Amino acid sequence: MLTNLMVFLRCMFDQVTMDEEGQGLVEYGLILALVAVVVITILTTMGGNLTNMFTEVSNSL
Repeated sequence: MLTNLMVFLRCMFDQVTMDEEGQGLVEYGLILALVAVVVITILTTMGGNLTNMFTEVSNSL
């Protein structure tokens, strides 16, 4: 009886540790969020400079 319980618990533990699909999605989500934060920070910091640069290019055309 105790052996069956130990085998059952071991099988359940193996199934939980082998399921990595959710982990991969979370990692991709974190990477995407980090990239978004970096892009927003760069655009906020350099927003005025980029606007002036595009205005100069537009005027020269």
